[in-house]
Amino acid sequence: MRAGSIGTLTYGSLERHYRVNVVAPAPLTAEVARLRRGDDPLCVVNITTDAARAFPGQIGYGMSKAVLEALLRSTALDLAARGIRVNAVAPGPVQTGWIGEDLIAQVTAIVPMGRVGGPDDIAGAVVCLASHQARWVTGQVLQVAGGHAL
Repeated sequence: MRAGSIGTLTYGSLERHYRVNVVAPAPLTAEVARLRRGDDPLCVVNITTDAARAFPGQIGYGMSKAVLEALLRSTALDLAARGIRVNAVAPGPVQTGWIGEDLIAQVTAIVPMGRVGGPDDIAGAVVCLASHQARWVTGQVLQVAGGHAL
């Protein structure tokens, strides 16, 4: 069985994914709301994945990111009247040093824009969602994946 498949899922592995991808962002978002002062607009931008809907071979990771997306929709509704926007960026395959040459060739073949992403692609999307230009955007997941997983 492949690591990360349903046959290898354990309580411990699932707990680790949830701690990082759900348990940490939830109280951090709550702290933003508690510390809010004045009328300055605020926003939260979480990082999810373009495969949160289905990620075979990475069951625990995909599940935790799907829960993060549910969290962002709920908190976006709770915090909108207070001027706090909550959104997420969902990267596709991004080269952060873990994708080998063999996998780059496979990924490039299935990404409509014909390449893996880079950290700057994701950073640009986060900056956009955090900017004044996105002042009326909340509860959204911006897929930044070159068309992957549409």
